[in-house]
Amino acid sequence: MLQNITIGQYFPGNSLIHRIDPRMKIVLIFLMMVSVFICTNYFALGLALGVTVLTVLLSRINLKVILKGMKPILVIVLITGLLNLFYGTGEPLAQLWVFKITEQGIHNAVFMALRVTLLVVIGLMLTYTTTPTSLTDAIESLLKPLHTVFKLDVHSLAMTMTIALRFIPTLIEEVDKIMSAQKSRGADMESGNVFKRVKAMVPVLIPLFVSSFRRAGELAYAMECRCYRGGEGRSKMKVMHLEARDYLCLTFVLVYIAGLIVMRILLPGVI
Repeated sequence: MLQNITIGQYFPGNSLIHRIDPRMKIVLIFLMMVSVFICTNYFALGLALGVTVLTVLLSRINLKVILKGMKPILVIVLITGLLNLFYGTGEPLAQLWVFKITEQGIHNAVFMALRVTLLVVIGLMLTYTTTPTSLTDAIESLLKPLHTVFKLDVHSLAMTMTIALRFIPTLIEEVDKIMSAQKSRGADMESGNVFKRVKAMVPVLIPLFVSSFRRAGELAYAMECRCYRGGEGRSKMKVMHLEARDYLCLTFVLVYIAGLIVMRILLPGVI
């Protein structure tokens, strides 16, 4: 399961999605996530699904990578669907104690499961197609008004967010190594009830914390050796510029959201 977690990883490429300006990409990803919540019927959700699939195809990311990244959140999708299964009105199709399953509940479960899946896939597209440096520069640029108004150190904030995101694959790899080492010493982490499994994770968490602090110290030392002193007065090796393709992508997403709003108004109660 740990090998299936690909969040935070970057996959090099030269696709249209890779070449979009990082600042515009963050804005577009945010708008696409918001658009999923605008969907109130299957027609709108189908349109959102089509745009998401188009984005994946344009990114040229291998479908196996997308499916691999989806595996860890299957439990969340199933729990979300299960919880919404019992939230429905109408004639019950089946009933167990106070829990009843209705036709509307089934529609709610499927709808919410699809919605969560789309949100995850859209979010993965940002880290899969954007380098850590570009992501840091984009976040810093978008948060610049906070520096002007509230005097916040947006560079350090952006750097911290990006480093935390990029450390996820490293920590996952470290957990896998520690668990393999513990199992080779006879540790049993897969049998017993939930409490025994949680207790068995203690020998994994302690070395993980030690390793995390050591890696953080090494990173801080490496940045010091390179005379890193924050963002004040620093110039950019690559200056970001918005190009025609960025505005075209923004126009497409805005038209897509407008279409969803029209469908929401014209087909408010259509399943």
